[in-house]
Amino acid sequence: MTRSEAVGEPPLTVAAVARRLGIAPATLRTWDRRYGVGPTGHTTGRHRRYAPADVYRLELMQRALLKGASPAEAAEYALRAAADAQPAPPIPLARGGQGGGRQLLMPGAARPARGLGRAAMAMDEVSVQRMLADAINTDGVNATWDDVIRPVLAAIGGRSLYAGDCVEVEHLVTECALAAMIRATPLVTAPRNPRPVLLGCTPEEQHSLPLYVLRAALARRGLSTRMLGCAVPLTALIAAVRRTAPAAVALYAQVPAHADVTTLVHLPRTRQRVHLFACGPGWHDADLPARVERLDDLTCAVDRIESFVVGESA
Repeated sequence: MTRSEAVGEPPLTVAAVARRLGIAPATLRTWDRRYGVGPTGHTTGRHRRYAPADVYRLELMQRALLKGASPAEAAEYALRAAADAQPAPPIPLARGGQGGGRQLLMPGAARPARGLGRAAMAMDEVSVQRMLADAINTDGVNATWDDVIRPVLAAIGGRSLYAGDCVEVEHLVTECALAAMIRATPLVTAPRNPRPVLLGCTPEEQHSLPLYVLRAALARRGLSTRMLGCAVPLTALIAAVRRTAPAAVALYAQVPAHADVTTLVHLPRTRQRVHLFACGPGWHDADLPARVERLDDLTCAVDRIESFVVGESA
């Protein structure tokens, strides 16, 4: 029995659990139908009610997703970790205990990521900036994002979930990474694509760093983009499409709650074809319109967008 059950916490509706986790009710139903992570007491003909143990499994699944697991992997972990209805031990994230320590634990991470983690925990901005610049110069934008920045942000985010600290470290790394990606973005004066690629976040999405990584990677391949950044209102997205007549629009969502399909539906159709790409993990379980293509990771997104816009110009 979990502690929440011991104090008699009442079961929650689908809507209440969705609000608590910050995801769409449809996502909860999908997780239940596809992966079996749903209310244990639900029977046909009755409304779903989530007991504390059910919510705990969903929280475990959400944490695993935030750390980069696929939905199937996250569900398997959540079901296994919660099988005995006891809180799973936290993944060790920092030396010296959850509440302190100056070093992140990142098993299997490359040496540049471990070095960046040490500099980040020391709040050494100069070293963080230098390490990111060196990694980009040596291995490129894609590898720096996948092998250096993401593991550090995942470790810091996991520590924040379990211990409630290091938010300031996460902000520092994010700002340094953003600055590094902007510096790594060349000015494309003779683009290979006659019409640009429009990059923006959904109206509620605040996580724009992955878009700046995508822009840098596209620019380094000689492709022109227009960056709108985070939390772009629908009216602004519509106006930007009409003003720029882009070859493609890449719309980013980090979490399912911000993956609003109606935003994609309302983007205007122009005289010249505009291809729509849904980027980021938030769209994973979304029921996308036929004219929208899902892109799951950075390398896939760069290659596919380049293939589309260059093929169109040819």
